[in-house]
Amino acid sequence: MKARLIVRIKEAYGHGSVEGVVWEVPAPAQPSTHRIKYRLVYLVGGERVVGYDNERGKGDHKHIRGTQAAYAFKDVPTLIRDFLQDVQETES
Repeated sequence: MKARLIVRIKEAYGHGSVEGVVWEVPAPAQPSTHRIKYRLVYLVGGERVVGYDNERGKGDHKHIRGTQAAYAFKDVPTLIRDFLQDVQETES
């Protein structure tokens, strides 16, 4: 199986823009246990305000205003909903 693009996002949002990609991959990006590879970011003035990713070696995690925390990945719709919720909360 080759990697399959699930979604690509790049659009203006709030005071900045949201960008990202979500792929289904042949094998998990360890230590993640699922076959979804993702990178989502909310940028304001070129700086990351919110970011979600599962970088190899780090697993599923998120960044909010410079703070990193673990993220419990469930599925792609939940991932996108959680990301956008965090983006909306930083806009408040």
